[in-house]
This record gives sequence, C-alpha cells and structure tokens, in this order.
Amino acid sequence: MGITLKEKYGSLFADMVKISKAAAKIDETKVYEEANLESRKYMYKVLDENFKSDSGLNNIENFKAFYDSVVKEGKNGLILMEHYSNLDLPAILYLLEKQGEDWAKDFSSRIVAVAGMKLNEASAGVRAFTEGFTRVVIYPTRSLNAVEDKSISEEEKLAEEQKARKINFAAMRAMDSCKKRGQIILVFPSGTRYRPGKAETKKGLREIDSYLRLFDNMILVSINGNALRINPDNTEDMLADILEPDTVTLTASPVMNCKEFRNEVLAKLPADEPDPKQKTIDRVMEILEEQHNAVEKTRG
Repeated sequence: MGITLKEKYGSLFADMVKISKAAAKIDETKVYEEANLESRKYMYKVLDENFKSDSGLNNIENFKAFYDSVVKEGKNGLILMEHYSNLDLPAILYLLEKQGEDWAKDFSSRIVAVAGMKLNEASAGVRAFTEGFTRVVIYPTRSLNAVEDKSISEEEKLAEEQKARKINFAAMRAMDSCKKRGQIILVFPSGTRYRPGKAETKKGLREIDSYLRLFDNMILVSINGNALRINPDNTEDMLADILEPDTVTLTASPVMNCKEFRNEVLAKLPADEPDPKQKTIDRVMEILEEQHNAVEKTRG
C-alpha cells in the first residue's frame, strides 16, 4: 500500500495552511470563493510528482469545441464529471494548462467547481487543499439527510434546513453570476467520490436534473487512472487518502445541448414514470460509465 497524503506532504500542507484565506464556516455570504493561486502552486506539485508523464486529455477536439461554444458563441457551459478522488478537480485544470495552447489555459481559468461545505469545514488542511480552485459552495442534500437522522431536537433540524435553503439559494445566485461572466460550472453528478464495492456512490443525484434545465451546453468527462485512493482504514479523513502514482486520462464527450439531451431522455419514458428527474441523471451516469469503460480497454 502506498503512502498517505498526510505522511508524504505534511509539511506542504502546513505551508498551505499558513497562506489559507478561505472561510472555515460557510453561510449564505460566503458561497463564492475565488482560487488562492498561491495555494494552487502547492497542489500542482502533488500532481507533478504523482501523475505519470503520459497523463493527459483524450478527445481534445471535444474540449475545444465546448470551449468555443462558451467563448465564441456565448453559451452557458456545464461540465459533468466522474469523481474518484480529491485530485479530480485539480486534474482537469492542471491537464488543460499542461496542454499548452492558449485556449486550454483560458478554459482552465474559467472553471468554477460546485463543492460541498465539508471541504471548507472539515479541517484546516482540507480547506487549504481545496482553496486553490474557484468554487461555489453548496449545502449538499446528503449532508442535510444526515442531519435528519441525528438525535437532535426538531428546532435544531428546522434551523439546519433553513441554513441549507439560504446557502443553496445564494449558491444559485452566485452560479448565475458565473454564467454571465462566461465562467464554466463543473459538477460531480454523483456528489461524492466513488468507493469500490459501493455502487450507490456512483449513482447520480436527482437534483442534477435542475442543472440540465439551467445550462445551454455540456460535456461529460470521464476519468481513467487514479493517483489518490480512498484509505479503506480511514475513509473520513481526506488527508489519509493513499498516493499511488498513475497515468490519469480525462476524456470528453461531444458537446451536448442540455435541453435536447433532457428532452430525449424524457421522451423515451413511460407516461407513468414516477421519477423522470432521476432518469435523466441515470442516463448521464450511463454515458460516463460507457466512456470510462471504452478508455479502460485501451490502457496497458
């Protein structure tokens, strides 16, 4: 088994914490966070040392066509991406920049990830890890469901629900501002990292359907290779994840019109389908899986 992130890069994280600026607690006034570019330099050092030299972007023409649809045609752009590790977001920015062309560097600079509050609130180290990348912070449904299961008073549960509504309303407004600025929103539709043997962690969240209604164009990005594995002995501490140097390849689907995609899925459903929203995101996850598997067959 490889070395943990904390063991190998403990001093690096200590340095990142010193320059950290991100909020330790999230409320509706703190949902948009610009990247700390000084922190990003440290994160790229991790990728430099753990992404093998043949890592890169697959179907580069699809990344470029998507970029052109946003920058040249003024479309709202959405990336829906597989999620295996906390290096996934750094990976797409890093590999776009490494691609070397001006358009790819500009593409990288426009990406804004939708991220859960946990990344800010879990610990100073995780927060420093996260803040190298521009984010819109949300109160995830999974987190609110966990509150419902806690042994706390109804008043406390109600207060938490109100907090979630305020944060998520503010996040939607922040996202709208991003779209107007020509920024590109990136979402992990599973809402969590995939855990081997737990199929439910690769299931798409039904609320992703709302993104399909809010954006013009999208690409689906699959990931092959993983340089940072969840530690089976410590699944909750992100800094206990295990480093395993690997070739990481990101593959983009052709550009899809979100409305047309959604309508095509809905048109094939029976009239009495009880949850059409879930079916739209199920199709997204199916395409990502097909794309992932096709690339996996080509890996040595």
